[in-house]
Amino acid sequence: MKRFFFAPIFVMLSLSSEIGLGKSPNIIFFISDDVSWNDYGCYGNAGARTPHIDRLAANGMQFTNAYLTASSCSPSRASIVTGRYPHNNGKAAELHLAIADHLPWLPEVLSEKGYYTALSGKNHMKRENPRDTPPFDDISLGKVEGNRGGHANWLRVTQERPIDQPFFFWFASNDAHRAWEADTEWDNAIYGPKIDPAAVVVPPFLVDSDKTRGDLASYYNEVTRFDHFIGAVVGELEAQGVLDDTLIFVLSDNGRPFPRAKTRMHDSGMKTALVAHWPNGISDGGKSDRLVSVIDLAPTAIEVAGGKAGATFQGVSLAPLFSNREKTVRNYAFSEHNWHDYEALGRSVRTETHLYIVNDRPEKAWQGPADSVRSDSHLELQRALKEQALDNAQNDVFLAPRPVVEFYDTKKDPHQLNNLAGDSKLSKTEAKLAAILKKWRQQTGDSIPEHISTDEFHRETGVRVVQNGAFRGETPGESKGASSINRRGPR
Repeated sequence: MKRFFFAPIFVMLSLSSEIGLGKSPNIIFFISDDVSWNDYGCYGNAGARTPHIDRLAANGMQFTNAYLTASSCSPSRASIVTGRYPHNNGKAAELHLAIADHLPWLPEVLSEKGYYTALSGKNHMKRENPRDTPPFDDISLGKVEGNRGGHANWLRVTQERPIDQPFFFWFASNDAHRAWEADTEWDNAIYGPKIDPAAVVVPPFLVDSDKTRGDLASYYNEVTRFDHFIGAVVGELEAQGVLDDTLIFVLSDNGRPFPRAKTRMHDSGMKTALVAHWPNGISDGGKSDRLVSVIDLAPTAIEVAGGKAGATFQGVSLAPLFSNREKTVRNYAFSEHNWHDYEALGRSVRTETHLYIVNDRPEKAWQGPADSVRSDSHLELQRALKEQALDNAQNDVFLAPRPVVEFYDTKKDPHQLNNLAGDSKLSKTEAKLAAILKKWRQQTGDSIPEHISTDEFHRETGVRVVQNGAFRGETPGESKGASSINRRGPR
């Protein structure tokens, strides 16, 4: 596709187009890699430095109850791009595997509506059999010498877009995925000073030590770099005069790559920051504690583009919240934990106040992905374990067998450390959520594989122990043809 550099001469043309009239807003998804919901300044983290995201939140909408469908990179991204639950995406229910061929992707739907589409940065999404026409008009990895964070081309893509079309940009960084790169490529003139390890917030399930704080500080530096490139794009949109006509979402694919975060069903793994900014489209900004799921983003984008999400999209549009942030669009949010380096199978349902988890592989620990197992933070937990110095929150990383059922009051227990399963005082609420989760699994075609994918890495060292894909088995929903089931289940 022929592209044009956006120079000031074209500003008036753009403002007189449908974009300027508010009929076809531009749309950008900024997706970080492995960043927990509470690691931005606007979400209360005093140690984080995210001024550009904070500014978008202050002038837009900040969701405080937004959840992922999977705390695992590619299944989560597949859910966002198709608006479907992981087990309804075919083999893509598990890490690194492909989305079922017949399912439409968000950029393809928007392309039919006249949008120019681009993916720049981390992709990690694929079809079983790629089509002759890629799902995006432009795809670039965004890695250059001195910056392999995936955001090197964001500004170029924004500047060189066609001026006669609304655009949809999927800007996905590799920050803050291990191994840390921002530390070695840091430039104080660009990013400011590095994060002080003394300033980081150590969650209760990690050991508060110099090594853990150093690990967290390196991670925070990656988050700051992600924020910087968001600021560069927003500044360019302002210069072009189109920021007010652009719907921006900022989110992550899963929690931070630390023990009891990434791959976990708990908020530390499954909750995401979600910031929306659209001056010409959000009339009731501020914080919203309404329950939302990332499968709702695709239907939202399609609706604001003037379309209607097709039958395959299982999410609901968030557009009603833009004019009334207290409006309820869903009562339940569902999530999955399938294979990610290690054998696992868990399901959860959330309300605005409670979390209910069922673990179909309770004999296995939920120690986190292999790169987390190899981290300084995990090694510090292992050291403390040998010294018998762990408290219950920290020991949870190694717990095996795990409870089959976990049930939490998320308002009173934000870290989900006090399992209330079986508490007679909450038996009605627990029973209701158990029934809702069961109904969702039945209606959406979820299944427990007979031959499930097994461990690829050693659970204590994070070293690869199986080669050549021999560990991969049947994926959840595969036996029931769930990729062809469009039922949403309860919501």
